[in-house]
Amino acid sequence: GPTRKMPLTASAMDFFQLFVPDNVLKNMVVQTNMYAKKYQERFGSDDAWIDVTLSEMKAFLGYMISTSIHHCESVLSIWSSGFYSNKSIALIMTQSRFEKILKYFHVVAFRSSQTTHGLYKIQPFLDSLQNGFDSAFRPSQAQVLHEPLIDEDPVFIATCTERELRKRRKRKFSLWVRQCSSTGFICQIYVHLKEGSGADGLDALKNKPQLHSMVAKSLCQNASGKNYIIFTGPSITSLNLFEEFEKQEIYCCGLLSTRKSDCTGLPPSMLNNPETPQSRGQYRIRMKGNMSLICWYNKGHFRFLTNAYSPVQQGVIIKRKSGEIPCPLAVEAFAAHLSYICKYDDKYSKYFISHKPNKTWQQVFWFAISIAINNAYILYKMSEAYHVTRYSRAQFGERLVKELLGLEDTSPSH
Repeated sequence: GPTRKMPLTASAMDFFQLFVPDNVLKNMVVQTNMYAKKYQERFGSDDAWIDVTLSEMKAFLGYMISTSIHHCESVLSIWSSGFYSNKSIALIMTQSRFEKILKYFHVVAFRSSQTTHGLYKIQPFLDSLQNGFDSAFRPSQAQVLHEPLIDEDPVFIATCTERELRKRRKRKFSLWVRQCSSTGFICQIYVHLKEGSGADGLDALKNKPQLHSMVAKSLCQNASGKNYIIFTGPSITSLNLFEEFEKQEIYCCGLLSTRKSDCTGLPPSMLNNPETPQSRGQYRIRMKGNMSLICWYNKGHFRFLTNAYSPVQQGVIIKRKSGEIPCPLAVEAFAAHLSYICKYDDKYSKYFISHKPNKTWQQVFWFAISIAINNAYILYKMSEAYHVTRYSRAQFGERLVKELLGLEDTSPSH
């Protein structure tokens, strides 16, 4: 849960600023102004440009975040006369001023001579965000490594032409998270760039499980010695990775696939389906030290690799039609934790910022901001402030937009 007690009067902005404080926003102001100056020195002066201020930067973020609540295709719809126009917030800043800030917006204006990382333009922001996540929240023992649902809004997918859809889906990165499975709080973000050199590229990542293990190690670098139980999907699950994690006192439970997983070191007899038909709930187990390989049957063969649960402990999977199906405890735990993440995706993935810039660093930036707001809402729901106001996720987002635009008083007397 949360590491600090927030006051009853804490606003949406207070929770958001646990992760994106004023000093980070002030840095965005400085870097944007520096980039605008550099750009104009190179391409000619821009008489319409005036240096951006902190209040304008907050308003700029507020406009962008508003697209996560109203799902307008373009942030510029706010100033239009169409369905997505929003007169109440459009008056704070003119469209032309917003477009100027959007043109020059930067988190890091200049590349340093030592920088080789493709995300250098937002790496300081991602590091600051990570520090905020670490200091504001203590995760539960059970956590999940996965790729969160960050697809396009289904309304626009339905109205897009096939060509537009193909163009929009060409994301040049993959985003992985380590997530507390009892609250949904995202503890750590890892971004893998497609432009990565050679074997580390995203295309290679999809085909080579050992590169997925690299992602897993990056996500768990702060987890050693804490006895966490990490749930993984087939692309990450492997005997070598789980044994390496066990040395760091990180325990695992993963779904295994003969097609997607690295099955090195596992007995072939357990990877082949038995010829004799099996009844639902039957399972076979092979053990090596603390590691168990479970092959469980339920309308198909499911394999699990775990060192976090004893294979002899019994559990059940409850189905509405067929009732209780017996299974090892590891299978029950895996199903429970993954179903929670599915609920998180259903509830929160629709609140990702709709603005889709062309530049990869900007896409990552807006995804990271969206995750920060979802995390802020999760902390709000666990605080005493929630029992006073009880905002839904949409209402919380609307409050945050108004507070960023200066339309709401966020002082303690509020």
